[in-house]
Amino acid sequence: MTQTPQTSLAELAEFGASIRAALTTLSGSEQVRAALFADPDPRTWAVLAGQLELPGLLLAEEHGGSGLTTVEAAVAFEEAGRALVPGPLFATAALAVPLLVALGDAGALARYGPPIASGELTATVALAESDGRWSPDAVTCRAEPEGGGWALTGGKELVVDGATAGLLLVVARSAEGELGVFAVEPDAAGLERTALVTLDLTRRMARLTLDGVPATRVGGDASGAVAAASDVARLLLAAEQVGGAQRCLDMVVEYAGQRIQFARPIGSFQAIKQRLADALVQIESARSAVHAAARSTGRDLARDSRVAALLATEAYTFISAQNIQLHGGIGFTWEHDAHLYFKRARAGAQLLGGPGDHVAALADVLDTEID
Repeated sequence: MTQTPQTSLAELAEFGASIRAALTTLSGSEQVRAALFADPDPRTWAVLAGQLELPGLLLAEEHGGSGLTTVEAAVAFEEAGRALVPGPLFATAALAVPLLVALGDAGALARYGPPIASGELTATVALAESDGRWSPDAVTCRAEPEGGGWALTGGKELVVDGATAGLLLVVARSAEGELGVFAVEPDAAGLERTALVTLDLTRRMARLTLDGVPATRVGGDASGAVAAASDVARLLLAAEQVGGAQRCLDMVVEYAGQRIQFARPIGSFQAIKQRLADALVQIESARSAVHAAARSTGRDLARDSRVAALLATEAYTFISAQNIQLHGGIGFTWEHDAHLYFKRARAGAQLLGGPGDHVAALADVLDTEID
C-alpha cells in the first residue's frame, strides 16, 4: 500500500479487506490452535512479512519499511486481533518498531530496520519488571559502562515473545538515573530467557534474567522515546482489541440466529437483543476512539491512546464474556474458540497498563491541560 497525505476511507477499507482475506487462511482456528503448544508456522510469518509487509509498516522506506502511519497500522492490527494472529507480529511491529523509530538512532535503524521489515529479524521490548507494570518509572534494571559498551543487570517480566525474539530492546537505568534502551543479542553471555505459562496461550511471554549482559545502547536519554513508543503500542493494542471484540460479536450474532429455543431463535428475545446492542455500542465507541488516536500525535496521542485503551478494553472484556455466556454449554468447551478470545481479552487488558493506570494517566493529562 502506498502512503498518501490522507489515506481515504475507501483505501483503508480495501487495505483491511486484503489483510483479512489473507488471515482467513493464515490464521484460522486450526492454525491458531496449532500454535498454542508449538511454534507458529514459519510460513505464516513469511507471508505476513514478505507479502503483507506488516512488520515494517511504520518503518521509513529508507530503512526497508513501507513508510506508513499509525492510521494504516491501526487497520492492520484490528484485522490481526480479529484473527487472533499468533507469533511475533505484535512484539515486533507494535512494540519494537515504534521504539526504534522514536529513538531516532540512524545507525540502529539502518542495522535493524531492513531485516525487521523483511521478516528476517523479530524483536521485542523488555520494560516491565517484578511488579508487571508497563511503566518507565518502575525500571530498576541497571546499565553500567563496560569497555566500549554496556553491561545490564536485573530482571524483566512478561516480555512478549521474549524467549524467541532475535533482538531484545531492554529498557534500563544508568547509575545517574538516566533511562536508556539497550540492544541485546539473544545468545548474549549472562542472559537467561525463560518461557512463561500464562492465561493467553496465543501470545507468548517470557522472563529475562540479566547478569552483566553485554549490550549496545540505542540513542541517548530514552525517557521521551519510551513514552512516545508506549503511546503508539497502546493504540495498536486497542485496535487489536477492537478487532477481537468485533469477531466475538459476529460469532454470537450468527449463533443467536441459529440457536432455537421455545420454537424461536434466541436472537429474537429482548434480553439477548439488549446485550448485543450494548456490545455493538461499546465496540463502535472503541473503534471511533482508536481512529481518533491513530490521527493524533505528541501530547494528543498520549491522551487519546489512553481513551482508546479504556474503551477497547471495556468492549473486549464485555463481549468476549457474553460470547461464552450466550453460546451456552458449548461456549464453555475447549473445542469452541470463544475461550481463546476471552483469554486474549483478559490478558490484553493488563498488558500495557490496566484501566486504573489509564484513568490515572488521563487525570494527570487533564490536570496539566487545565493548568
